[in-house]
Amino acid sequence: MRYGVSVRIGSQEQEARARAADLVALVRPQLPDQVCVADASALLKLVADPTRLQLLSALQIQELCVGDLTAVVGLSESAVSHQLRLLRTQRLVTFRKEGRVVFSRLLDDHATGLIQNALEHAQE
Repeated sequence: MRYGVSVRIGSQEQEARARAADLVALVRPQLPDQVCVADASALLKLVADPTRLQLLSALQIQELCVGDLTAVVGLSESAVSHQLRLLRTQRLVTFRKEGRVVFSRLLDDHATGLIQNALEHAQE
């Protein structure tokens, strides 16, 4: 009887390994490539900074100039400008000029969705 049980367990293990191999074969080709993973990781690291997340949250509500953003987040103009530059390099923020005043806003719906989802998830 021992031998019969061990054979049955062995066949169950083989079936489990076959299922796992099938799942791996299904999932692996659908994974993003390494460049995409590195870019997405850099984006998430950028957004993970509390100061930048505050700036992005403010820009989600309204297009603002650097002066307005300094008042909203309580940083110097230099610090806000530096953070905005970093956000522009990752294509989260864009700007427009009105005379000498530069207004920043979130680049697109992807950026808006990313910020909304992160904040909603944190509030759950």
